[in-house]
Amino acid sequence: MRKFRTALAAAVLAPGLLAAAPAPAAAPRAHVLPANDGWASADGGTTGGAGADAAHTYTVATWDEFKKALKDGGDAPKVIRVRGTLDGLGGKSCEDFATGGYTLDAYLAAYDPKTWGTAQPSGPQEEARAASAEAQGKQIKAYVPANTTIVGLGRGARVLGGSLQIKDTDNVVVRGLTFEDAFDCFPQWDPTDGDGGAWNSEYDNLVVYGSTHVWIDHNTFTDGRRPDSEQPFYYGQLFQQHDGELDVVRGADLVTVSWNAFTDHDKTLMIGNSDSAGATDRGKLRVTLHHNLFRNIVERAPRVRFGQVDAYNNHFVVATQGYAYSFGIGLESQLVAEKNTFALPGGVSAAQILKKWKDAPVTTKDNYVNDARTDLLAAHNTANPGNPLRGDAGWTPVLRTRVDHPRVVPTLVTGRAGARHLR
Repeated sequence: MRKFRTALAAAVLAPGLLAAAPAPAAAPRAHVLPANDGWASADGGTTGGAGADAAHTYTVATWDEFKKALKDGGDAPKVIRVRGTLDGLGGKSCEDFATGGYTLDAYLAAYDPKTWGTAQPSGPQEEARAASAEAQGKQIKAYVPANTTIVGLGRGARVLGGSLQIKDTDNVVVRGLTFEDAFDCFPQWDPTDGDGGAWNSEYDNLVVYGSTHVWIDHNTFTDGRRPDSEQPFYYGQLFQQHDGELDVVRGADLVTVSWNAFTDHDKTLMIGNSDSAGATDRGKLRVTLHHNLFRNIVERAPRVRFGQVDAYNNHFVVATQGYAYSFGIGLESQLVAEKNTFALPGGVSAAQILKKWKDAPVTTKDNYVNDARTDLLAAHNTANPGNPLRGDAGWTPVLRTRVDHPRVVPTLVTGRAGARHLR
């Protein structure tokens, strides 16, 4: 009201400036999570930026505009509409973030296992790598405040090379975006990871960290322009520049992930990132996954620790090579996997769908493999008699809207999941 009176007074004092008031901006589409639609509908539901006024409704076309809109207005309800491609690197290359004398050639020479051995990298090149990675992180990370809706306009809305951080906040909606190639310019060599060492990278496409009431719907996640299959090998290991497509970690809770396409990736979706995080994660990490497409995914679809996770009506299309598992059963997890469908190629067994990381109960019911009803738990336990999984996750999901018969799920999900199918 104060701003309106000031503007009106200025117009009266300056004859000729008073004109017809502009038409009010059209109210943005609500994008409110329906009642009973998964865990994010519990305890008050998820509304994002519903009710945002015109001053807090933005259309952005660059990464800088996007980050500015996120910061504007604090936690006031806001709607950010994304048009076209937001380049998370801001037009920069990896070389632009390198500092302290870091080069890949120098790093490879410094920590070659033949001369360095199996000690953790340390010294000037590792310090320079860490500083370079920090510089990249400041550029590509965008932090989402409470009461925010982010939605793509049209089929071309894309976050390229950026990492969306939903951290320590509440009530966020993300819909209709393609997240492509959140890659790490400066992977770190860990000689103790696995039998032969491994390259580890940072930056998930989207992270839900310590946040509540988050709805992630009708998005597409992909490595896109930079598939792992085209990356080089150093020290005999893949130079891995991608981390996860979506992580839900560190006390995050009440999350619904629906109608997304997760494609062409290795370590895809992790719910709980550490066995040692029980202090923050125990009793949290309640996540619903429904009507998502997982296509050409190697593993973690999802891998679960601690949380009560409801995974139903998801469709998995498994690649002919490289598949590890889909559902990872981790410490104190309580996964319910019901009415999901799997298209497995020849040579891949239904026994691979479940992976036991730690002893925890799991409910599997009415899942279909290659159009045949299949007991996933029995398939795993028959193939692993010395390391069986326990049945019965100990709870029954009730927060569901539509539950489709598995025979219609492949066509339904393939035809409607992903950013381009948001209506």
